[in-house]
Amino acid sequence: MAKTKRRGLVPLIIVGSLAVLLVVAYFLIDSAVRAIAEDRAETEISDRMPASVTGDITVAIGGTSVIAQFIVGSFDEIELSAPNLTVDGVPASVHVVAHDVSTNTAKAIGSLSATVDFDQDALNQLVQASGTAPADAVLTLGDGDVAYTASVKLFEFTVGYSATATASAAGDTLSFAPTEVTVTSGVGDIDATPLVNLILQKAPIGVCVASYLPEGVELNGVDISPERARVKLESSSLRLTAQSLTTLGSCAG
Repeated sequence: MAKTKRRGLVPLIIVGSLAVLLVVAYFLIDSAVRAIAEDRAETEISDRMPASVTGDITVAIGGTSVIAQFIVGSFDEIELSAPNLTVDGVPASVHVVAHDVSTNTAKAIGSLSATVDFDQDALNQLVQASGTAPADAVLTLGDGDVAYTASVKLFEFTVGYSATATASAAGDTLSFAPTEVTVTSGVGDIDATPLVNLILQKAPIGVCVASYLPEGVELNGVDISPERARVKLESSSLRLTAQSLTTLGSCAG
């Protein structure tokens, strides 16, 4: 009887072992497919970026199974990293996380959030390219705010000043609004108070970034530290098509 029971267990043991091997094989295949899919995505995205954008992009596909996600037709999460990207000559570090990414590229991504880090030199390049800042303005990143020096013409004087500004980002514009101004040179015995008030009342330095971004991607915040200006972006309408990725926004005026 004992031998009969053992013989009866043999098929179950074989089936159980095969099931374990199949599960192991599935995850090994899934891992290989994940690597292939990530490599393909990196190539596709790089090929579809505008000519003004250069730099290596790394793609990571999240979720438990790439095969299962592909069968369903949507990837839970795709993460893109480009620590050394250059856009129109402006260097930046970019990190993007997209959720609910359909395998049908004609469908919009469920949601996309991103951060773009600019160092101080890159930020000054952006500001000067915007044409809204004084030609000699130089920004210095601080702890939560930005300091800058510039000059303005007042009668026959060129008046130098320094300012502290708060940064904000919304829509397509990164702005720097002065909160404190100190005149540093050029006024002689003239009362500088009206000039200080004039500078404080002027419109903020505005940097439109629409021409750097695909249509439908907007700013939704900025964080300043001495090391970098981190601009936050979001979108719920971006598609992973060549047309969508290469159609950039535009700035008024």
